[in-house]
Amino acid sequence: MAQGDVVGVSGRRYVRLLDTTLRDGEQTPGVALKPEDKLLIALKLEELGVDSIEAGFPVVSDGEFRAVKAIAKEVSNSEVIALARTRREDIDKVIDADADAIHIFIATSDIHMKYKLRMSREEVLDAAVNAVSYAKSHGLTVEFSAEDATRSDPDFLVKVFQEIVNAGADRLDIADTVGVMWPSKMAWLVKFVKENVRGNYLLSVHCHDDFGMAVANSVAAIEAGADQAHGTINGVGERAGNAALEEIAAAVKFLLNYDVGIRFGRIKEVSDLVSKLFGIPVPPNKAIVGANAFSHESGIHVHGVLSNPITYEPIDPGTVGMSRRIVVGKHSGKHSIVYVLRYMGIEPRDDIVNAVLKKIKELGDIGVRVSEEDIRRIVMEVITSGGFE
Repeated sequence: MAQGDVVGVSGRRYVRLLDTTLRDGEQTPGVALKPEDKLLIALKLEELGVDSIEAGFPVVSDGEFRAVKAIAKEVSNSEVIALARTRREDIDKVIDADADAIHIFIATSDIHMKYKLRMSREEVLDAAVNAVSYAKSHGLTVEFSAEDATRSDPDFLVKVFQEIVNAGADRLDIADTVGVMWPSKMAWLVKFVKENVRGNYLLSVHCHDDFGMAVANSVAAIEAGADQAHGTINGVGERAGNAALEEIAAAVKFLLNYDVGIRFGRIKEVSDLVSKLFGIPVPPNKAIVGANAFSHESGIHVHGVLSNPITYEPIDPGTVGMSRRIVVGKHSGKHSIVYVLRYMGIEPRDDIVNAVLKKIKELGDIGVRVSEEDIRRIVMEVITSGGFE
């Protein structure tokens, strides 16, 4: 029987989160972090409360090895895990870097085995078991990922997983390497693995966003019984990126009502740091941390939010370190102008409100985006010139 349904201090089910911003996230094309930058992000991830920090792939370069070793030395409240292939030299590098845990992977799909590995199923199985056994003999916590698991023969996948658990692996990971799953199918695969692989292990998922469903697939997997999800801050990663860790955490906490270790008030500062060091701006419409995530322009929406924020906000923006913004533009109504005038310390008389709103809508109709400074100028012009009826 699997280890699933770990209970948190609240009595609710606890879900682990493994952050791979520093490993899979750094594989974003064009991104290369200095060891000191990786350490800076790792310390912020520790403050955020992630359960595991995948610090890197030590065998890749000397700098990568030094970064993992520095993170393992400095981070104490989150598990530090490092990546390795099923090769002893990879595993030895993780051991030498003093990581708490190792993330061993090998592909299990016929596509990868034939065209990339050029190995038979039996050879892949033997390599995986030998690698896990070797890592366990050195006292490491072992997480094993079946690369391209979601395009693997399910029966072969569970055969590999069962042998890996028998060899002592602590965690199994279903990797949706090219993002081909959808929520119902991911839920089915999680249940299939849990029903057919016996032993004491945690089941994880690692989802990519090629079809825009990485977060949805991760949440569906957790609801179906997965114990852990991998993610990256801001969803950075190869191709279309990974599942955004902050979105998974928020959905698991506020929608599924499960416990996570995340300190939500620190999400925004971690997002900003990753954006800065990766050189990748956060899209304004990005969930949870985007500039527009808690911004409102539509008159109907603003009226509702000002009456009671829950009308158009699923969570309090302050919960995730964000602030509510009332944006004034062509879609605005009188309530937005009243809000702005009061904020400026000006009595929101109907004549002033109507005149300001009229000018803003006229600008919007000719494609002019009104800035905060523009609004202040319009308000003052209306008041000083008596430009209202």
